[in-house]
Amino acid sequence: MSENKALTQTVAEQAEQTEQRWVLPAVDVFEDATGITLLADMPGVPKDKLELQIEGDALLIEGSVQPATPEGLEAVYAEVRIPRYRRSFSLSRELDSTRVEANLKDGLLKLRIPKQAHAQPRRIAVSSA
Repeated sequence: MSENKALTQTVAEQAEQTEQRWVLPAVDVFEDATGITLLADMPGVPKDKLELQIEGDALLIEGSVQPATPEGLEAVYAEVRIPRYRRSFSLSRELDSTRVEANLKDGLLKLRIPKQAHAQPRRIAVSSA
């Protein structure tokens, strides 16, 4: 019985240590005249385990993979590490952080952040007078 308790304590300690580790998701950022599009690879992250925050000029992306555990069973020891993704970015003041659009599909997070109206290019009409 004491061996099982020692094993449980070791597993709990390992879990606590691994909870602090984060994986940086691969990210591509594209810019056009009206804003930026950010694509982040987050395979296995369901919508309810994805968190997006904007505070000031900082964008924070966090997501956890939902582990596949057989029903009615609980892991006593596991060597497979379930990734937790985390990435942060500083946003330009030219971007309108109040109008961010987010979409998560097949492990790909797509964020669209438009530019502020004053930062977008505009055409100037020329008259012949």
